[in-house]
Amino acid sequence: METVQAITDPSLIQDIADYLKQKNTRDYVLFSMGIYTGLRIADLLKLRVRDVRDQDHIRIKEGKTKKSKVIKISSNLARLLKVYTSDKEDYEYLFKSRVGRNQPISRERAYAILREAAHEFGLKHIGCHSMRKTFGYWMYTNSKGNIALLMDLFNHSREEITLRYIGLNQRDKDQAIDELDFGI
Repeated sequence: METVQAITDPSLIQDIADYLKQKNTRDYVLFSMGIYTGLRIADLLKLRVRDVRDQDHIRIKEGKTKKSKVIKISSNLARLLKVYTSDKEDYEYLFKSRVGRNQPISRERAYAILREAAHEFGLKHIGCHSMRKTFGYWMYTNSKGNIALLMDLFNHSREEITLRYIGLNQRDKDQAIDELDFGI
């Protein structure tokens, strides 16, 4: 299995979002949900319209860990979901497949969507888990390195696991050192 990476370039995130929005609104919302919530793809695909419509939080029982999780729906994501769900029924899957009756898209289809977008921008090592890792990378960055927050969000037991998971690498360490300025 290939190891996937976070998307650490904000302009690339915007490019992928724009590309997906132009191709298919459902796919754009899937990508947006992935990077704004950090939920695993299996948990995203189980969501129904009622789970997000007029909600401040997403409440789920994680498939992998079986733990209950509450995730805030950011104002950006709430605006997007309001428009996206406006013509949908509460019982419908949020990421409904065109095949069958009210079935979510498959993990394989979600992967194909992201791989197609990655290919468009010449990216390698991108897959469904890249959305979760992108969320983690940017949460870590925006929280000024609050690793405890991220460990809790991801249910990780050790800092090293979380830092490796989000792809904190030598380039990031080098950049952080270059930005040190003591004024001397």
